[in-house]
Amino acid sequence: MATDLPKNNEGDLSLVWSGRLSLTRRILAVNIFALALLAGGFFYLDSYRARLVDSRREQISREIELMARALDIARPADRDSLLLSLAREGNGRLRLYAPDGALVADSWALGSPNYTLRDPDAEPWERHAARFLDRAIDAVAGADRPAPYVEPRPDTGGAWREIASATANRGADTAVRLAPDRTLMISAAIPLPHVGRGTLLYVENARDITRIVRAERFRLGVVIALVALVSVLLSLFLARTIVRPLRRLAWAAVRVRLGRARDVEVPRLPSRRDEIGMLARALADMSHALNMRIDAIEAFAADVTHELKNPLASLRSAVEGLQTVKDPALQAQLLAIVQDDVLRLDRLITDVAEASRLDAQLSRAAFEPVDLGILIETILKSREARGTDGAVPIAFARPRKGSAVVRGDGSKLARVVENLLDNAVSFSPPGGLVRIDATHTGEQILISVEDEGPGVPENARETIFRRFHSDRPEDDGFGRHSGLGLSIANTIVEGHSGTIVVQDRPDSGPGARFVVTLPAVETPA
Repeated sequence: MATDLPKNNEGDLSLVWSGRLSLTRRILAVNIFALALLAGGFFYLDSYRARLVDSRREQISREIELMARALDIARPADRDSLLLSLAREGNGRLRLYAPDGALVADSWALGSPNYTLRDPDAEPWERHAARFLDRAIDAVAGADRPAPYVEPRPDTGGAWREIASATANRGADTAVRLAPDRTLMISAAIPLPHVGRGTLLYVENARDITRIVRAERFRLGVVIALVALVSVLLSLFLARTIVRPLRRLAWAAVRVRLGRARDVEVPRLPSRRDEIGMLARALADMSHALNMRIDAIEAFAADVTHELKNPLASLRSAVEGLQTVKDPALQAQLLAIVQDDVLRLDRLITDVAEASRLDAQLSRAAFEPVDLGILIETILKSREARGTDGAVPIAFARPRKGSAVVRGDGSKLARVVENLLDNAVSFSPPGGLVRIDATHTGEQILISVEDEGPGVPENARETIFRRFHSDRPEDDGFGRHSGLGLSIANTIVEGHSGTIVVQDRPDSGPGARFVVTLPAVETPA
């Protein structure tokens, strides 16, 4: 499957590539990268070895100068014994060459050799492995490779480049070579102006430097191996504690997406108190809310279907009757029924459309401070101008300006007040009084609407807020109300973090009292 890469933001490309790796691999990669930085210590050992070699070359250079002075002041008869003694003290090989390059004296010819160059082919596999590791690290680090050490045949002064350099510079000169077993051979040459004008050459097998570097490398390798093992185990543990619950949550989300929301139990992971536990509980709550929303949509669709069937059945019966009835009076009556059913359908469809859009509108609404006193006063003036309330007067004790302020959508709150007033007026007898108040109590604003109607029975005070519920007097015009007014008001109030309840009137008189409670907004003095 092809992946569309972002074209306008090059920085997002790295996010796309990183998204292709699982969390387990990314956790391992991050920890292994830290280990790789630690493994860089292997390359530090190369610079450490170079410093050791430089220090040894300086030491040998000083030593051969002291040897040259000792030979310069020695008697000719004592030269060979002194040469052998100096070679043994220095743990190396001393050779004296004549000005023409001929070998005059050799400490190994005067005594036994004091170091031995090993044959790599005759050594055990551990040595081969060590040399292989030496070559690999030198290749990666780009270390300088010294020239191979080979004993010249014949052994003359011209075969050693450091002798030529020392003679030309009239001072000590050193060189580094690599023996067949990859140990270092460090040599130094210096001219002897008073001893037959010859040249002194000192060669030492610096096996200890190789041994020190390999020992440090081994210790570092053991540390890296242990750290790598612990890091991998911790990474796997971390991945297990993160990736496994995330996979369970992802699988549950996929099942919900595939339409099996009711069969899915999203794990809540109650024992986890970290962010993953919070995510699990949030997804579980979201799944539960989604199930409730699906149930509500199904119930709403069923209610709408049921409510639409009644006027449609009445409308169909009236239309069928018009085809057979010839009496003008009956025809006029049937036409009135058709007109009422059409108006009822129009009102019902309008209220259903508004009820279905309420949740989406409330989620997008920008809540602002709303003065309920001014809002209610504006609504009452509009109703009075339209003559909506007929013979039922409405009393309103307007609160002080700024004392009844809430945060919300003014148009939706106005719809709540309109619906409550319509309900109160429709249940009030002619000449009855409807009272509406808005008061500030503590941190809440209370809107109360009282009527002088028959009231609401105790057992019906919750069902009246259900969709399409209508319990009205028989003379209140069939089909004039959709049964959605109080349901819409309840949805709007809940969307503003409030509540709406119905109570008895506080004066124990006839009628009902609807109370809306909303959070108050503190206004500056």
